[in-house]
Amino acid sequence: MWTTIEQIFPYAIMFTIPLLITALGGLFSERSGVVNIGLEGLMVIGSFIGALSISKLQAAWPDHTVAAIWVGLLLAIVAGVLFSLLHAFASVHLSANQVISGTAINMIAGAITVFLSRNITGSGNIRLTSGFQPFDVPGLSHIPILGPLIFSKTYWTTWLILLVVLLSAFVLKKTPFGLRLRACGEYPQAAEAAGVNVYRMRYIGVMISGGFASLGGAILLVTIAGEFTGTVAGLGFLSLAALIFGQWRPLGILAATLFFGFASTFANVSQVIPALQHIPPVILQLFPYVVTLVALVIFSKSSQAPKAAGEVFDSGKR
Repeated sequence: MWTTIEQIFPYAIMFTIPLLITALGGLFSERSGVVNIGLEGLMVIGSFIGALSISKLQAAWPDHTVAAIWVGLLLAIVAGVLFSLLHAFASVHLSANQVISGTAINMIAGAITVFLSRNITGSGNIRLTSGFQPFDVPGLSHIPILGPLIFSKTYWTTWLILLVVLLSAFVLKKTPFGLRLRACGEYPQAAEAAGVNVYRMRYIGVMISGGFASLGGAILLVTIAGEFTGTVAGLGFLSLAALIFGQWRPLGILAATLFFGFASTFANVSQVIPALQHIPPVILQLFPYVVTLVALVIFSKSSQAPKAAGEVFDSGKR
């Protein structure tokens, strides 16, 4: 049993990281007052730009494949920030319904990336030569119990995203920027009266959301998928569920994404666990999504969403 846990744990963490950074992006957007259900589409954009740039750079730099991956991740972030401006412009400047705008982002991203992929490569798929390779942290991987679980078969992106989570928690809670951002999502009229440019803060929140979600799609590509296929299998929507489950707090989101990551990994590896092999595979595949629905039902009554999230703000000053 312990051997099985040791095998599953690193894969669960690997699956958690794209969910975590994407949900964290949604947090910044909603804390500014803009609901962003376009996380799925932004992940697709990141996966596409990451796959295209990394495949081209690895072909041009055959001796620097890891450097090509890092450059691809940076380009994915830039693409996500730029693409999210569509949602920011519609939601903030045009006062459009934010749910409809986010839905449009999801539809546009899936269509345009497959179209471009087919025209650039002749196929709807883009396969990488190589992605990030797992490694054991020297010294720490030999610690009893924790070593095999946390410090074995890990990725550099795992530690990078965990650092981003801690920095985000600090920024949102302890800095003037975080205070202004949260004020715009709670009571934008008071924030404006205090001299905060609500429009600017909401733009920044959505742009951070786009960059983080796009990075999540690119990380999914270089650690798990290895190939762009035009979809991220609903992980953007699962990240939204983790955002709600985590009560719009960075550390709460970390716990929620770990929960969903383990649920999904458990379903994926169930057929190699003897005790679960007699259960129909379709039931186990549905398991993480059923768990998500149950969690949302339980925690929806105690939801602590930003009070002005999704509400149009119009000060008369454009």
